[in-house]
Amino acid sequence: MNAHPRKATIYRMVMPNHVCPFGLKSLDLLKHEGFSVDDNWLKTREEINSFKAEHKVETTPQTFIDRQRVGGYDDLLRHFGKNVRDPNAVTYQPVIAVFAVSASMAVAAGWAMFGAVLNIRVAEWFVSISMCILAIMKLRDIESFSNMFLGYDLLAQRWIRYAYLYPFGEALAGVLMFAGVFLWLAIPVALVIGTIGAVSVLKAVYIYRRELKCACVGGDSNVPLGFISLTENLMMIAMAIWMLIK
Repeated sequence: MNAHPRKATIYRMVMPNHVCPFGLKSLDLLKHEGFSVDDNWLKTREEINSFKAEHKVETTPQTFIDRQRVGGYDDLLRHFGKNVRDPNAVTYQPVIAVFAVSASMAVAAGWAMFGAVLNIRVAEWFVSISMCILAIMKLRDIESFSNMFLGYDLLAQRWIRYAYLYPFGEALAGVLMFAGVFLWLAIPVALVIGTIGAVSVLKAVYIYRRELKCACVGGDSNVPLGFISLTENLMMIAMAIWMLIK
């Protein structure tokens, strides 16, 4: 470790009812980069406004290195050559998280119940848990979901209420299939919403070549409509057919 670390000065908001998260991230980043940090707290709205006026800045935190202002947290990331997240960038991270957690839960349940993970019930649980988690993500903000869903779903465009019913149907089918009960209800629900969804995605993306965002993980996602949404719907169709045959 460097015996004489470089020094940085940071001014960040630390108020009784709010501690700026970007200030904490900036402080942690500086320490991680080996800086000795002079940590200055702006404890009142008056102190914050005075600081902004003095340095002609609009936001805090603000970091200074070698008496030169670097800027806020994103500026600090750029200063150290690190990637800055683009909030509008396309990402599959939410979908990866859903399927990874669903698979982990299904495997854990299989291990607890049967002492093994290579079991047909584990595969069934994976699909049903995925359906439940995806439904939860839609239900976090059903208005936002419905707005995005209406952009491509064929039935929702003709019957608006379907955009609100869809996540409840997905959750219902997922829960019933997980438990293996009332399949007379779960199978047709999954088959209907899965088929309509698959046809809608095929038409929007693969026939009309539209570039849309997928509502599969909620209406605030940047997941592109296409393979992922199609996979979600095909999983429901496959699960319904499997349950019917079984």
